[in-house]
Formats: sequence, C-alpha cells, structure tokens
Amino acid sequence: MIRILGLDVSKSSVSACLLTDKPEDPRQFYYEYPFNCFSANAQGIKDLLELKPDIAIMEPTGVNYSKLWGTHLARAGVEVRLVGHKELRSYRANHLALPDKDDDADALALACYYFDYCTEKRRFLQIREREIVRIRELVLRLAHLNRVQSPIINRARQDLAWQFPEVARVKSRRGEAGLAPLLWGWLAGERKSTRYDQLYSQTVGLGITDTVREHAKRICSLQREEHVIEGELRKILTDSRFESYRQVFKKFGFGARVQAVLISQIYPIEGFLDTNGKPEVRIRQGRNSKKPTKRHLSLRRFQKALGAAPSLESSGDRKKSKVVGGSDLCRKSLWQWVYTRIEPKRSRLKNEIGKTLGEQLDTEKAAGRPVRLVRNRIAAKGARLLFRELVKIHAFRDFPD
Repeated sequence: MIRILGLDVSKSSVSACLLTDKPEDPRQFYYEYPFNCFSANAQGIKDLLELKPDIAIMEPTGVNYSKLWGTHLARAGVEVRLVGHKELRSYRANHLALPDKDDDADALALACYYFDYCTEKRRFLQIREREIVRIRELVLRLAHLNRVQSPIINRARQDLAWQFPEVARVKSRRGEAGLAPLLWGWLAGERKSTRYDQLYSQTVGLGITDTVREHAKRICSLQREEHVIEGELRKILTDSRFESYRQVFKKFGFGARVQAVLISQIYPIEGFLDTNGKPEVRIRQGRNSKKPTKRHLSLRRFQKALGAAPSLESSGDRKKSKVVGGSDLCRKSLWQWVYTRIEPKRSRLKNEIGKTLGEQLDTEKAAGRPVRLVRNRIAAKGARLLFRELVKIHAFRDFPD
C-alpha cells in the first residue's frame, strides 16, 4: 500500500495530508481529516518523517521555503514530486470542489492529484538536477543584488549632484578580479585615483558627506558578492553537459548571466520533446479554418517556459493576446537581449539570426507599431529560433520557421 503525502508549504511550517488511496468524497474528507501542521524546526522535521511516506507531493514554493522540506524528505529516501500552482488551483476547484483555498485544502488536493495523474509524467514539474537547482539559486541571487543596488546607486548619484557634480553621472564598472568600480571604490576609500583627487580639488560641489561614502561602501560590498556568484556560475557552466547549449548561445550573443538564466529554465532540452526525443507535433482541426492544422506542442512548451508564449483571450467581439506564465527572469533577459543586441544596428549580431530578427524589427518599427509590442514579438521569435537551434544541435530537424 503506497503512502502519499500532500504538503502545503508556508513560511515556517507545512500542512500535511497522508493518504493511501483517494477519498470517495474529498469535500467531506476535508472536514473530517485531522490534518497535521509541522513547524520548521528539528521536532517538526522528525514528526514529518515519522509518517513514513513513500512519495511527497508539493508545490515549487520558490527556492527558500520548499527547499528545506524537500531536501530532508529526499535524504530520507522519499520521492518528491512537484505540481504547478496553476494546475493545482484548477484541480482543487474544478475536480475536487474543495472550499475556499487554505493550507489544508491544498495539502489534500496535492495528495489526491497523485492518484489521478501518477502515470502522466507531464502533469508534474520536472525535478531538476542539483547543478541546475544551484544555477537557479545563483541567478535569483544576482537578480536580488541588482534590485538592492539600484536604489542605493540612484540615491548616491542624487547626492553627488550637489556634493561632487563632476562625477555624478560617471558609469563606473567593476575591475578585473572583482576589483571594486573605481568611482565607488574611491568614494569608499578602497581605491586610489589621481584623476578623482584632482577633480575633487577643483569641484564646484559642496563636499562629499559621510552618507555618500557609506553608500559607496555598500555598493562595493554588493559588487564583490556579485563577482563571487558570477565566478561560481562560470565554473558550473563549463560542465561538459552544457557545452552544446553554450555553442548555440554563442550564436545568439547571450552573455554569461543570460546563459545561466536560460539553462536554469530549459535544461535538458529533451524535457520538451516526446518519448522518442523529437519535437512533438500533432494535427488538429483549426478552430476557425476547420482544416487540419499542425500544433507544435514542444515548441509551445519551450516558449512558455521562457515566458515568451502569447495566450489569446477573447470575449464576444473583443480579442487580445498577452504573455502569461513562464519565467519572469527569462522574459526580462530576452527583452534586454533584444534591446541591446538586436535593436541597435551598431551592435547587432553579425549572423543570420541577427539579420533575420533585425530586419523584422526594423520593418515593424517603420510601420508604426508600438515599440514595446515589436520588442516582445522579436523576443518570441528569438525563442523559436533558439528552440530550433538547440534541437538541431541534438540532431533533430523538423521545425517551423
């Protein structure tokens, strides 16, 4: 008899529901079952493992909350499966008719979900390899550090505008081996600069305050942390498993950070393909044309994962398309890639990819289409080209343009 544990993870506890089969009336079961709540401490972990589950079903609650519970379960030999938030929400409401969302209802729904879909692998999120999980943790950390730095730098520049205006708009970048950016390092007293000494001796500003120097110290500290993370990322990306991916990324001109973001989301590419390792294509009747139409399901899943798959919404005569779901980090990275490597002609990729995307972008902008819409469309097409190139290098060829 298999023991299935549904776990709904909160910030400092989990709600648990252990089942050996699916209840005939989940709604009634919800009101009668004595749900467990375990705290995130040694006793809570001990009590959870004493339930002796065979399989635990959870939602991917970030990389912070679910990581603790998932790791202890895996170490105890428990198989951990993940269910997407959207899928669970639909299943709980439409299939189980459970009451308004709460932790216990989610725990029950997660356990029931296994019994209905245990044989359908695509119903569960892929459990990523340890290196991929680590890459994702690192890119999320970099994104966090970027968000933390921006307001500090902006505040420092605003103060420098009246304290030392000659350098208020200087763009100072990190040096080799993680050396602090010259401007911020000089302001923090960590680096020497004859140029800034001379400028400051003749400044029309009112003088640098201790507050700005403290801001500069914070910026230098954050930049050093970024350097350490980037070094670990580069080391992980040199793994032979990612070599073919990096070959393709080079064609697109993706930087190291973008490469890490993409790999964290799409590796391995085989996860988007069918059981034969080929792109999944099905023939279905077109909703409007009523004619047989190809549906490129693998490509669609790939675009969805990158946050570059538009979804159609319609009501009456009103129709609109918008991008929903997928990775916000990937979506932002692709948009920035379009903005820096496709849109500016002086830095545009000098290959067929740059030519194809650049010409389409120029044509659509010349036609007067909104720039934001154009960039989103180019990012979506870039994702399609990326999928084609990745699968091609893995020896498969049947792709749409």
